[in-house]
Amino acid sequence: MAAPSSPSARPAGFHNSRAGAADAPAERGGRAPRLRPLLCHPRRPRPERGAGEGGAGGARGERDPREKRGPEEAESRRRGMRSGRRRRAAGSRAGAGSRTAAPQRIVPGRRQPMGRRLGPQPIPNGKTVRASANGKAERAATNGKAVRTAANGRAARASANPQWEGGASRSQWEGGAGRVYGTAAGCSVLAMSDSRALDAAADPGPQDRKRTWAELLAGRVRRQKAGPEPGQQVQAAAVRLLRRHLNLSQLLLEVEGPSSAKQHLGGWMDEWVDHGSSSTLIGSALQDRASRLGVPVAVLSSQTVASSFVQICEAHAELSCGVLLNPEQRKKLSSLLDIAGHLLACSMFSRLSFCQELWKVQDSLLLEAVWRLHTQNIVSLQELLESHADVEAVETWLFRNLRCLCEQDVSSQHADIARDLLSDFVQIFVLRGFQKDSVPRNVEAGRIPQIAVAVLQRMLLFALEALAAGLQEESSAHKAVQCWFSGFSGHTFCSIMSTESPKRFFRHTLTQILTHRPVLKVSDAIRMQREWSFARTHPLLTGLYRRLFVLLSPEELVAHLQEVLETHEVNWQHVLSCVSTLVICFSGAQRLVTDWVARLLARAFESFDLDSMVTVFLVVRQAALEGPSVFLSYAEWFQASFGSTRSHHCGSKKALVFLFKFLSDLVPFEAPRYLQVHILHPPLVPSKYRSLLTDYVSLAKTRLADLKVSMENMGLYEDLSSAGDVTEPHSQASQDVEKAIQVFEQTGKIPVAVMEASIFRRAYYVSHFLPALLTPRVLPSTPDSRVALIESLMRADKIPPSLYSTYRQACSAEKKSATAVLGRNMEPGCAEGSLGPLTAALQELRAALTYPAQYDVLSAQVAVVSERLSSVLGHSEDSGSSEASKIQLTVLAPKLEQQEQQVVDLLLTSFCQNLMAASSFALPDRQGSWAARFVTATCGRTLLPAVLSRLCQLIHHQGPSLSSSHVLGLAALAVHLSESRSALLEVRVGLPDPTRGLSIPEFFDSLLTCRSKESSLFCLKFCTAAISYSLCKFSSQSRDAWYSCLPPGLIKKFQFVVLRLFSEARGPLSAEDTGGLPWRPLCLTHADWQRAALCLWRQTAFQELLKEKEFHLTYRDWVQQELEIQPEVDFLSGMEKWDFHQWAIYEHFLPMPSATGGCDGDLETTCTVLVSVLMDFCQSSRNYDHSEKSDLVFGGYKGNGDVFSRLQEMVAGLEQGLAVSPGRTPSRGHFLFKLFHKRLQALAGGWNMASRLQRQQELLMYKWILLGLPPSVLISVPWAEQSATPDCTEFFHLVNSELRNFCSHGVALTHDITVHFFRGLFNACSRSRDPSLTVDLTLTACQTQCPLVLTSALLWWPRLEPELHARWKGLQSPLPREMQRLCEAWQAASSFLSPNTASLAPGPAWVSAAALHFAIQQAGRGSLRRGLERLHCPREELLVALFFFSLMDLLSSHLTPQAVDSLRTLDICAEILGFLQERKVSWLPLFQLTEMDAGLGHVLLRLAPDQHVRLLPVAFYSLLSSFDGDALLQDGTFLHVAVFMYLKLHGLFVAGETDALVTAAGRSQQLQGQGDPVSLMMKARLFLLRSIPRCPRKSFAGMAELPSPYALGVKSAEPGVLLLLATHGDCDPEVSAALRSRQQAAPDTCLSQEPCLF
Repeated sequence: MAAPSSPSARPAGFHNSRAGAADAPAERGGRAPRLRPLLCHPRRPRPERGAGEGGAGGARGERDPREKRGPEEAESRRRGMRSGRRRRAAGSRAGAGSRTAAPQRIVPGRRQPMGRRLGPQPIPNGKTVRASANGKAERAATNGKAVRTAANGRAARASANPQWEGGASRSQWEGGAGRVYGTAAGCSVLAMSDSRALDAAADPGPQDRKRTWAELLAGRVRRQKAGPEPGQQVQAAAVRLLRRHLNLSQLLLEVEGPSSAKQHLGGWMDEWVDHGSSSTLIGSALQDRASRLGVPVAVLSSQTVASSFVQICEAHAELSCGVLLNPEQRKKLSSLLDIAGHLLACSMFSRLSFCQELWKVQDSLLLEAVWRLHTQNIVSLQELLESHADVEAVETWLFRNLRCLCEQDVSSQHADIARDLLSDFVQIFVLRGFQKDSVPRNVEAGRIPQIAVAVLQRMLLFALEALAAGLQEESSAHKAVQCWFSGFSGHTFCSIMSTESPKRFFRHTLTQILTHRPVLKVSDAIRMQREWSFARTHPLLTGLYRRLFVLLSPEELVAHLQEVLETHEVNWQHVLSCVSTLVICFSGAQRLVTDWVARLLARAFESFDLDSMVTVFLVVRQAALEGPSVFLSYAEWFQASFGSTRSHHCGSKKALVFLFKFLSDLVPFEAPRYLQVHILHPPLVPSKYRSLLTDYVSLAKTRLADLKVSMENMGLYEDLSSAGDVTEPHSQASQDVEKAIQVFEQTGKIPVAVMEASIFRRAYYVSHFLPALLTPRVLPSTPDSRVALIESLMRADKIPPSLYSTYRQACSAEKKSATAVLGRNMEPGCAEGSLGPLTAALQELRAALTYPAQYDVLSAQVAVVSERLSSVLGHSEDSGSSEASKIQLTVLAPKLEQQEQQVVDLLLTSFCQNLMAASSFALPDRQGSWAARFVTATCGRTLLPAVLSRLCQLIHHQGPSLSSSHVLGLAALAVHLSESRSALLEVRVGLPDPTRGLSIPEFFDSLLTCRSKESSLFCLKFCTAAISYSLCKFSSQSRDAWYSCLPPGLIKKFQFVVLRLFSEARGPLSAEDTGGLPWRPLCLTHADWQRAALCLWRQTAFQELLKEKEFHLTYRDWVQQELEIQPEVDFLSGMEKWDFHQWAIYEHFLPMPSATGGCDGDLETTCTVLVSVLMDFCQSSRNYDHSEKSDLVFGGYKGNGDVFSRLQEMVAGLEQGLAVSPGRTPSRGHFLFKLFHKRLQALAGGWNMASRLQRQQELLMYKWILLGLPPSVLISVPWAEQSATPDCTEFFHLVNSELRNFCSHGVALTHDITVHFFRGLFNACSRSRDPSLTVDLTLTACQTQCPLVLTSALLWWPRLEPELHARWKGLQSPLPREMQRLCEAWQAASSFLSPNTASLAPGPAWVSAAALHFAIQQAGRGSLRRGLERLHCPREELLVALFFFSLMDLLSSHLTPQAVDSLRTLDICAEILGFLQERKVSWLPLFQLTEMDAGLGHVLLRLAPDQHVRLLPVAFYSLLSSFDGDALLQDGTFLHVAVFMYLKLHGLFVAGETDALVTAAGRSQQLQGQGDPVSLMMKARLFLLRSIPRCPRKSFAGMAELPSPYALGVKSAEPGVLLLLATHGDCDPEVSAALRSRQQAAPDTCLSQEPCLF
């Protein structure tokens, strides 16, 4: 029901809140002043004076004082007056001597004197008493004078002729500090709310204390008599007083609750006040007032509350915080809303009337006050908005207040309120404005969505306009935009997330952003899109994108982008910046964008849609701007899209024309980089349409020329994927030089790009590259990579000599100048300045890690870090060259440039700090993917070598000195680098090895060593941190993904160190050993690493991990790790080490199944694995970590001896039969020889230097191991009831096949292996029933199976004989027969030099020849001839064998001139050859030996190394001067042998096998001119050309069956080779012509020749 329109119907208590004391006019003639309405009533004309203002419903009606009253009322008044007189008398007595009078008590039923008022009373002298209430003056007048009481600055008007009964009085009691409490039954009490209330004063004396109103009332209560009658009288009087003097509007502002009243009134409250609420009193008052006014109580209460509501909003308006309440206002409003809630619950409140009253003064409303109406369920925001008829006015009011809220500076005490206020408004607008489409119930309900959408859109447009205009950091617009965008957070929409409204709102907002002010053309976007990358876009806009992406999946975003692009005109800046944010903030965005672009490209060529082509190129280029870590480069995309026959443009000529027309249209607007990409990686075009490409290339080059960019001046390694400005040639040349040096370090060769530029791009190479390379500097004392590259270019004639000379002179002058020193001193400061932006970006990233799971925020900041890093390095990550497919590092001495080290240290430090900061908030599995993004963005191809070099320095060289935080950070970095290993290059350490590279996990494994106590403890820390981090980080992922992030080498090293260091870890784990999360103890500041390692070891997850095959610590791995330990710095003592080895071998690995890395209980397998690992370790240590050592110390470590001791123990155990099971038949041969044979088969064959050295090194290791083991290994001990002949087959095979070639002194083995064999033989004899027979049978077998053993015994007989005699005395005496023959042969050879006639010992001729050969080596040249002549009837076989041995010695002098006197050996050969020629002994068959030969030839081939046999042509033609030419020419086989030796010598020369002779000749002054292959070839050729014409005709018989000259290692003949060679002349045309000429001149003798029967 609406309020009455007549003036008499207005509520009396609805005063204007703005009315002050000055608004009360002076009373004239007793007429009450006119009251203005507060909110809704317009000003009305003043009623007539006699119109009866106090009508039935009037507010000013009053009773005539002469009106008759009832008897009960009269009696009540009389009792009240008598009681009043008694109290006044008592008060006078109590206040004797005081100048202040107590306030007069109101007695019900008693007429008060005219003009008497509650409050200040007149004092006897006629003056007015003033009493202060809350600092406000109260003035009382008598005899018709007006009384004015100020309450909180508000004026109260009172009549000079008060009436105590009847309607509402014209005078209103509005005591400022007064509070009214009561009940609906009428039991009301007037009290004071504050500690100080209205005081009544009798005399304003300065010494008197003023008592509060509560104290005065309390005193009156104490003086009253007990009984119910006085209480009822007081209640009745209070009710009448309130009815006449109550101001409801002020009352609502003053009431706070019962607790306040009880606090002020104390015990009096308990006695006289009914315990009801103040809201009940107010409700009763409102009902009473409404009944007297004749209006609905709901309307009256609504208007009253609205008046108080507005008064609160307007109070302290000048001090208010914009749209927020201050604490005092907030307190009052809370009380008011509590009362309104009570009225609403009692159906005494009209929401509609309340809203209408508020909207009439909407400019006075505060947004927080309106919000509190909604939050406290008084009036919802929807109801309030629906009640306003003007929708546009509501929108304007909301927009103005929301903007004011966002712009204002909010203190900390208001920050939470402002955030919640904004969040609630945005939530309501989104929920109402973007709900599902439905028909509104009425017109008013349909306004809400319209208002909500309009307000949200106006705020978004305001923010976008502010962003477009440019925002200052501290401006109010910046604050407003930032505040409004913060409302788009999950905190705002979490409660309505189940609805579809937030997602529809986000889509709508994204559409509005993308289509805001679409004024940019496509040409503008092509030209300016570089400035719209993620790092260059305003952070507020990218932050808004990230918030909008929260509810939209990447697929939905891509689909929405495509929909907007197809249906709207767009703002390309916003679209492309959105694409950048998309690829940065979503890990899988690359695939989505690539697929989207592929679909658009297919559509473009299907319908020749130009818009789709524009979208494709803009989107791809924008995504490529963010770097290769998130999207492939533009060059790669363009080449992949248009560089193959499957590309869309290859379908038809129309498609080709469409493509090139599009590219041509882009030319005027494109950056030079893109034009260079199109020129250097052009689309694939069929040859018949080549003109289309040619025309485009010409156009593009013309455009580049206009831009003053020359294709000829492009850098060698210029990054075509970057859209940045083209650098100047000199700047690009400096980058090219650095890159070329890097590639040269990795490959050891001049980079291909440099070589190509020196030929095809000569202008750039000479004008820019060489000057940058030859920049003068102080040359280092040790040549660095730059010097090496310059020298290599000089040797390749790629640097002009004059330019190089100028460079050297300038470097000399630079050395003398002091400017270089000053320049170096300035470098650090410059570097620090350039690192400032990168440092700031890293600090911002650390600050963002407060919430590490926010992927979009962290990804955005990582993108900024990547962009700053690129600017510091001067190039992007995609500028790497494909020439260096592996990273070359030097582990022993890694080197870094100063700037690279500063950048890498900054990144590594930041990563460690970020990890610790993130770990303080969450465990690794809840930190999101920031670490992986950080590694991917910062450790690209360009910086990865520097990062790995620095990690090598820190981990390999400085590991024990690192702090715990560094260990944790570097371990986590190793895990993430291992996670990204598929995208990273392999690493090569040590010398360049093109066939072997280490993956990133293997590289980290190689950096960790366990050689000493310190390194082992650091390895334990690092492995513990890395494994714990991996287990926590990837535990929720799939098992394969989990294992791929764990380097297996680190896990194996961890197992090794734990088992070696902690004896408690060697036993089985119990169920209670499992601990908590392994990462948790590592987060401590002072972590106990050993305790953390044991905690990790006991982890169930870790033990499950160890069950995987790739993570098993196998026996082979254990031996490998144990071999690295250095005993002098080991943390285990000798006894502890022996205990650990015994446990590891016999208790752990020996019984372990082979499937898990054990030995299946087989001790022989245990020994085999140990020997194999031992040899691998020694060779790897020599090649990699100890390549500077030239000696063959066992792996370079004494610590290997401990492991080798375990091998000796196990071999001894095998010999004693401990490992042979009952009933098991022992195999023939020792297991070591089987292992040796298997390893030798795995080695590469061939006779090149690398293969020979590798094989020789392997054999030296075999010999070392055999010498360290018992000699019985060489010779198997005969078993019972078997033959007495020991089994030496395996050893003989090793000697004949391998040791003969690499470990011999010409025709003998070394002394150590020889004496070891005889010790083994005597060991076998000690177990034989007939030792002499055993020796005889063994040495007899040596004559045919391994003659090298006998020749070796003859060579070392003087040192061997004493030991043999001593050992044999313990067995039998005298020496066995075959051993006696060796002794006799040596004695006979020794007598060869004596003056007496020498007699040869019985036995094989070659044995005596060998003894003679060794004796001749010790004798001078002069005694050789005489000794040969004194030989008693020497056999031809002996002389031929002796000549063969001398030839071998001659070849050894060519190969090792430092060990053998070359001239002396040549003279010995010549002497023996001359003696043979004198005796007519045929010696030519020595140069025709084959494997098929029997007898002496077979034995001699088993004695000579294969290399010596292959070099026999060298020995043959080295003796040309000793040949008896005439006699040899008459021999029919001489020409055959001479030509055959010449062809083999030619083949050796062509194959390069004579290089060893060249090296030896260069080292020896004596061989110069003797061993030179070229001079030897010339002598041989000249000899043949002279000898061929002189050879008899019989020399050409059978010439067609000479063997092939190139079958150097084949011992069979190929028929017709020489005739074919002579016919074609492809070997030596002149020699071939001489042979052909001589053969044609000779008659056919094939038929008349006697047959060769033998």
